[in-house]
Amino acid sequence: MKLYFHPASTTCRPIMLLAAAENIDIDYQLVDLFAGDNLKPEFLTINPNGAVPLLEDGELRLAESSAILKYLAEKFRASSYPVDPRARARAHERMDWFNTGLYRDLGYGLIYPQVIETYRKGDDQAQRAHLAWSRDKAKHWLEILDRHHIGPTNNFLCGAELTLADFMGACYVTLGDVIRLDYSAYPNITRWLTNMKALPYWDKTNEPFYTYFVAPFKDAPFEGL
Repeated sequence: MKLYFHPASTTCRPIMLLAAAENIDIDYQLVDLFAGDNLKPEFLTINPNGAVPLLEDGELRLAESSAILKYLAEKFRASSYPVDPRARARAHERMDWFNTGLYRDLGYGLIYPQVIETYRKGDDQAQRAHLAWSRDKAKHWLEILDRHHIGPTNNFLCGAELTLADFMGACYVTLGDVIRLDYSAYPNITRWLTNMKALPYWDKTNEPFYTYFVAPFKDAPFEGL
């Protein structure tokens, strides 16, 4: 079973966390995003989307981080994938919420346009307007995440137990470390991230993210929340 990936990728990191948590044996195939390997013909024949992650399990080729997480969790009966239909549906809901809301406006709206040239929104005036709009939207989603999805009593996104939604959500929210976002206005998010970073496999799994994606921008000026 192969995973075409980059260890600093926001959407690959949740799968790596699941694999570490469940000791899933995966043959990791590096696709160097920084060198543009994802757009080379040899990779496009594997995934015409030109994106990672891409899971290859026998004849099955599966793209999209959320789908891969669910497939692996089901196949290996992961403890982070609830068996109860209602609990599983709640985890699915949270995962969809991140993909359709927070990640769109926080990641693609506020963060990526400041660090990846191809996501920049036109000239300086257009860029400033886009960042201002995205900032307001991101704060809206963060408020919901803090007050409603986590709240003052939950240790994790769906309650007391860790689920796939936590792997996905924590990687999306910690993407903010690239531009040094301050989440102190959201105490429940801060507490939840502390719980996630206390997982025994968190540091090792996320070390490449901080090495290859966070460290290069440590002195760059950014617009925050």
